[in-house]
Amino acid sequence: MVAITAQTLADEIRRQKALSQSIAADQAAVSSGKRITKASQDPLAWVQVSDLARQQAQQAAWTSNVGYAQSRAGKAESNLLELNNVFVRAQELMVKATTASTSASDLSAIAAELRNIRTVANELINETDFQGTPVFDNGTSTAVPVSRGINLQVVGTIAQVSQGINVGGTPQSLDNMLSAAIASVTTGSATDRTAALGAIGNGLDHIINQRAEQGIRGDRLKTAKERLVDVDLTLVERRSDLEGTNVPETLANIQSKLTTLEAAQAVFARINQQNLFDLLR
Repeated sequence: MVAITAQTLADEIRRQKALSQSIAADQAAVSSGKRITKASQDPLAWVQVSDLARQQAQQAAWTSNVGYAQSRAGKAESNLLELNNVFVRAQELMVKATTASTSASDLSAIAAELRNIRTVANELINETDFQGTPVFDNGTSTAVPVSRGINLQVVGTIAQVSQGINVGGTPQSLDNMLSAAIASVTTGSATDRTAALGAIGNGLDHIINQRAEQGIRGDRLKTAKERLVDVDLTLVERRSDLEGTNVPETLANIQSKLTTLEAAQAVFARINQQNLFDLLR
């Protein structure tokens, strides 16, 4: 009888200990907001949460790629806008240079400003950032992975931006155009200046087209980012459903378990105070 009673008391101690641990686990779940911290708590949910975590890590990498790409694309758009502005000014200067009333001193001033425009244009086209990354790719346009199987070009190449521009059936570069404009103003004839004005106009049209293409790249990156945000929100919601704590339900469980534990402890305390003769009765 005593042995059976002793075993019963030991079982009750273990039961109360397990109940206390369950209460502590529920309290931790409320505090952390996560009901699953190890596989044994819910193996199936644990596998799904682990898979979601891997997907979120990949999403984070793609999001970082898009952020980097948008930074480069934004800089390219800025440089193209500045390039557009200096060519607009070059066109204005060449219009003035082709006017019959323009004096020699005016032509000299125009040539000086065109030289400065040529320098600025070359700097805008060949600029690099503090890490040495060019604003416009040199050679092949870099494609950045932004999703599974999707790689997007971020900026155009130097050649696309500044070379191969059709001027009267002859491909020219922006630098060639500015160089010819300077020569026409300093030593050329009126016919040379008119031809240079036409070439500058072609160059400006080309820059406008390049700005439009860069805008398309920027829109694609924006769409990719929006898609990543949508997917990330879906993954967060799914993961929260799997591992998140239902606070009202868990608090109710804690209260129920506390009540059970307190009652069991009270009964155990009374039984434990009994002597051997009480147990034998």
